[in-house]
Amino acid sequence: MQKILGQLSDIDLRLLKVFRVVVECGGISAAEVELNIGRSTISRHVKDLEIRLGVTLCQRGRAGFVLSAEGQHIYQSSLRLMGALDEFRADVQGLHKEMTGNLAIALFDKTVTNQEAKISQALQLFDQRAPKVSLDLYVETLSVIESGVIEGRYHVGVVPGPRQSASLAYQWLFDEKMSLYCGYHHPLFKRSDITISEQEIVSQKYAGLGHNSPNMDTSQQKGFKRHATAYDQEAVATLLLSGSYLAYLPDHYARSFVEQGLIRAIGGEVFSYDCSFLAVNRISPKPSRILACFLECLKQAHHLV
Repeated sequence: MQKILGQLSDIDLRLLKVFRVVVECGGISAAEVELNIGRSTISRHVKDLEIRLGVTLCQRGRAGFVLSAEGQHIYQSSLRLMGALDEFRADVQGLHKEMTGNLAIALFDKTVTNQEAKISQALQLFDQRAPKVSLDLYVETLSVIESGVIEGRYHVGVVPGPRQSASLAYQWLFDEKMSLYCGYHHPLFKRSDITISEQEIVSQKYAGLGHNSPNMDTSQQKGFKRHATAYDQEAVATLLLSGSYLAYLPDHYARSFVEQGLIRAIGGEVFSYDCSFLAVNRISPKPSRILACFLECLKQAHHLV
């Protein structure tokens, strides 16, 4: 690669931010609304960045948007750069009495209906203590949250355990119970549990999450063969309601469907499991003043202090 780039300027940072949004939106057209600038301007910014860096970042045109290998490398490097800049800003802001800046939080799917989850209360406490800090709240999968926290895209995540990374610090917050369910139209729905063997349950078509999670680990341990793949709990519930599959759902999320007579738990305690949720943040560098404040709010809201 030809050495072209010298010292980074404000213009370089602005071009990198535009490129990052284009990548995360999946193309220039999709990034238009997010950036609030026209496609031709976005395209020119990407081209300027390519000239500045001396590499082709992506293919764009009628065939669609495709990131090059060099573009993927630059994207990942830009995430680390932006994360480092955010940390620098947070350190500088920490010198001032009043906290200002941004906090990016990533949550695992469907925690809001769990009465044991006090994330909303933590946000309320945080708003009282840091009213000038703006929040970005995301719902993502376990792997996306972990990698996002490591790369600095998210400052903190709330994830299901027990898988842990040596690069991250974890704090237990709350638990949820997961049960196996079947839909009203499923052949097992109207049968008594005592008439259904474990082998018969495992032999049924199963719908499970397609990303790393305790759901995937437990279903594999029980011997289920996945016939349908979902990528969030609402998709799991939709598959359950078809009557064609068995699937796991958090009891707190399933409750409304159960009350309507649309699904029921099956297999009892043998097929249920408990799942712990933890707050996760990078070990190094140490948490900024803003992040430390939010982590304290999380612990206080969950009565851990």
